[in-house]
Amino acid sequence: MASPNSKHPVALAIAGSDPGGGAGLQADLKTFAALGVYGYSVITEVIAQNSSRITSVENVSPEMVEAQLDTLALECAPRALKTGALASAAIVKAVARAIERLKLPAPVVDPVIVSSSGALLIGPKGERAIRKSLIPIARIVTPNIPEAEVLARIRIDSEAAIREAAIKIVKLGARAVVIKGGHRKDDASATDLFHDGRRFIELKSPRIAGGGAHGTGCAFSAAIAAYLARGMSLEEAVRGAKRYVTAALSHSFKLGKGRALLDHFARG
Repeated sequence: MASPNSKHPVALAIAGSDPGGGAGLQADLKTFAALGVYGYSVITEVIAQNSSRITSVENVSPEMVEAQLDTLALECAPRALKTGALASAAIVKAVARAIERLKLPAPVVDPVIVSSSGALLIGPKGERAIRKSLIPIARIVTPNIPEAEVLARIRIDSEAAIREAAIKIVKLGARAVVIKGGHRKDDASATDLFHDGRRFIELKSPRIAGGGAHGTGCAFSAAIAAYLARGMSLEEAVRGAKRYVTAALSHSFKLGKGRALLDHFARG
């Protein structure tokens, strides 16, 4: 167990549970371990799911979410943290409130709003809470294309629109954004766009055939947090996360009939 005086980097994930291990807190902790970081975790919702479907969800109370954060902070403040699925507006607000009250690091915000299949994962109140309470304190926001459309409130159908969305998301208060390009079917490469209010940087990697894998967004945001915990700059952390997920995707595998799962311990 890490202590306040430990030199071993600690990162914190605040997200829902995936009992199949491909996404959510389980994927975050695997990513932290693969990148040499000790992982704290705060659970926001218990989800009955596998790699292809969700059958039931039960939210943790906002008070319990704050209690988990308070108790962890008593022992050791993490060097970096990420948020994933936050389930409800009340939980979003509780997490944002605790981050500021406990003086935790500015979070890597994976805005889990829209699934890869287009399904809404949090209601309109939750989406507004993410925009108003969480993004303004974010170190970086990591939306996919559908989530960037929701946050920026524009239709993304071109390269220019992606840049416009990035500008709008940064104007919400985040220090930076990286819009993931997995949904860009017209792109022969998998191209993500990083914007920090000053620069646009395109991050390209070969597009891996197979329709993607379960939990790539979770692993990407967790990898950014892990690299930040290890002392990298934000740009270095994003580039490292891109390399990590590309390597993990290239070693993905299937356990059953659902989507492929990342090999979180793959080395790029």
